[in-house]
Amino acid sequence: MCGQLLHRPEKNIEHLLGKPNFELLRHDITFPLYVEVDEIYNLACPASPIHYQFDPVQTTKTSVHGAINMLGLAKRTKAKIFQASTSEVYGDPTIHPQTEDYWGHVNPIGYRSCYDEGKRCAETLFLDYHRQHRLHIKVARIFNTYGPHMHPNDGRVISNFIIQAIRGEPITIYGDGSQTRSFCYVSDMIDAFVDLMATPENVTGPMNLGNPGEYSILELAQTILEMVRSPSKIVYKPLPEDDPLQRQPDISRAEKVLGWQPRINLREGLEKTIRYFRNDNPSCAV
Repeated sequence: MCGQLLHRPEKNIEHLLGKPNFELLRHDITFPLYVEVDEIYNLACPASPIHYQFDPVQTTKTSVHGAINMLGLAKRTKAKIFQASTSEVYGDPTIHPQTEDYWGHVNPIGYRSCYDEGKRCAETLFLDYHRQHRLHIKVARIFNTYGPHMHPNDGRVISNFIIQAIRGEPITIYGDGSQTRSFCYVSDMIDAFVDLMATPENVTGPMNLGNPGEYSILELAQTILEMVRSPSKIVYKPLPEDDPLQRQPDISRAEKVLGWQPRINLREGLEKTIRYFRNDNPSCAV
């Protein structure tokens, strides 16, 4: 089984554990947290559909109760706070590419709603805390991110395709593969986080962060098959409910305000990610 990281998520931070200025605290943010901080990055919430749909009530609580608790912590400590929102707030968009002033096209009662609406409510809370309590907030709408250290069983399309290709298993495409996504390499995304957090107080977001390169799911599968040199065949399954047909960020605001653009193209990022799954997860191999 390709899952040697399944019970060892701490592997990703092992190199930090002995450092004197690093402390790991395990905490469920659906409960209040009492610590002293000056900056908060709220990235809590599963982002893969198979994970966030496993316990949809807890997913909503993580986004909504978690936002309330982290905003309360920021209010008490006067800390600057960053909210990791998502391109899913746009749902299955009717405009393309998506700009920050687009209100979205979201099913509020579907199987994806626990994530989509939870993140939309979290954005509401962040902006209301800013308006009512003058909190120093930053809201980022993150488009598909990938790279080394993804969980082997993450369930998202890039990790799925790479692992299936390495093992020689069928590449599973849902729908006909014509639906599009934009994929941002993790180091580019982290650079954008840091840049956004460093902006003046009047810059609140929301701000799209992602790579505007747009690829169909079929193109992605074919590229990974070619790069892995895999004998895998592509198989097609029904498209899940409310799965967006198009997704591409307009990053004009990030370019203007942050001076930021992603630097790693898809092929370069896939090379690094494939190498990680082969070298750090030998059990993924055929």
